[in-house]
Amino acid sequence: MPAMDTPDKPVLTPQEEAQLRARSDLMGFYLVLHAWVVIALAMALFIAWPNPLTFVVAMVLIGGRQLGLAILMHDAAHRALFKNTRLNDFVGAHFCGFPVGASLALYRPYHLSHHRHTQQPEDPDLILSAPFPITRQSFKRKMWRDILGVTGYQRRLEQFKFTMGDDPSLAKRLAKLVAHEKYFIASNAALLLILSLAGFGWAYFVLWLLPLMTWYQVISRVRNIAEHAMVGDNHDRLRNTRTTLTNSLMRMVLAPYWVNYHLEHHLFVYTPCWKLPLAHRMLVSKGFAPQMELAQGYWQVLRMATSKDPSSNSGSGGLDTTRRSASMI
Repeated sequence: MPAMDTPDKPVLTPQEEAQLRARSDLMGFYLVLHAWVVIALAMALFIAWPNPLTFVVAMVLIGGRQLGLAILMHDAAHRALFKNTRLNDFVGAHFCGFPVGASLALYRPYHLSHHRHTQQPEDPDLILSAPFPITRQSFKRKMWRDILGVTGYQRRLEQFKFTMGDDPSLAKRLAKLVAHEKYFIASNAALLLILSLAGFGWAYFVLWLLPLMTWYQVISRVRNIAEHAMVGDNHDRLRNTRTTLTNSLMRMVLAPYWVNYHLEHHLFVYTPCWKLPLAHRMLVSKGFAPQMELAQGYWQVLRMATSKDPSSNSGSGGLDTTRRSASMI
């Protein structure tokens, strides 16, 4: 997708575009390593000092970096994680996507379709933003299902059913499932083996699967809402996607690896995630801020998204949708 143009002049100069396009294998390695190191340190924190506080901290940090791995896989889907294409696809798939149950190969065409048809009837992600606003009660129910693991369980079950198909042979259905999930199984088996060899096999279930099925689901929902729900104009490229400006703490727990700069990502899809703040500064310096869909924090977005009157008779205000493995990011 080319850089966005106005009727008068391009948003960015060729030099600015080139600056945003430049990728770095070193930075790609650093980001992936950073995600896994944070996960390891969070596990070590609870293992060394097991108590309710360190458990909550570990859950939040690990779930946040699991989302971070999915975000880095998303960068790889745009071939922006590494400069080297083969390295980009290999690391993006095997060290970012598969461990959290996402397939880069399936996700890429799905996600690029979302970019081509953002907030239009053909957008495969429209189902995520269309139901809003919803009531606060509906949102609370969804949050409880997320944090209790119900959403994660339902999503994985739906993925399994879709993958297995309706072949009357159970053996064939199971073979399809194993073929589809083999890399997820392999990567998670490796995690279990590493933790078991270290003497903490239980940590795989408590400090990897549990955050993946709970906190990861919570922040994925919040991120999805912030990006496209209740935007200003579905037909305006400056208004059909939202950037949520927030502080470092909120970025750490809700929006790892600059994913909150979502409008900039949609305008300049070739830009690595670590350059999105630069893209934002470029747009603001050119006077585009008043035209951009910006929110001052996630609470502002959630207030808008949960503003439906409970007495309304127009339906439930957004049913939960279960997304397949290609569309979990």
